[in-house]
Amino acid sequence: MAEALYRATGRRKTSVAQVRLYAGDGKITVNGRDYTEYFPRLTYQRTVRSPLEILDAAGRYDVVAKVTGGGLTGQAEALRHGIARALAEESQQARGDLKEAGFLTRDARAVERKKYGLKKARKRPQFSKR
Repeated sequence: MAEALYRATGRRKTSVAQVRLYAGDGKITVNGRDYTEYFPRLTYQRTVRSPLEILDAAGRYDVVAKVTGGGLTGQAEALRHGIARALAEESQQARGDLKEAGFLTRDARAVERKKYGLKKARKRPQFSKR
């Protein structure tokens, strides 16, 4: 395969997506499979395509991605982040549009750790006065 035009890494929760963009006709491959097969839910497919659709670049690039860690939601959003970061290298105009849509910001929300003496991260044991 030809040399990648743009490459980037996207992250969300514990998922990491390594993305390569090639000149092509809009084929998206995730872990060696078509993205519609890898992400069967339409919401995930829409999430993955959104940066390309904002720039009207859906038919210009082939996306090859390797995604690891987390669940399907985290992986889809990590992939969106990676694609957006790769497309941002294209031009300042593209970067501005993606930034305005909020695709270049890494979503820092993650599961809070459980604390000792508590049942979960913040849930306390039931209080009994007597």
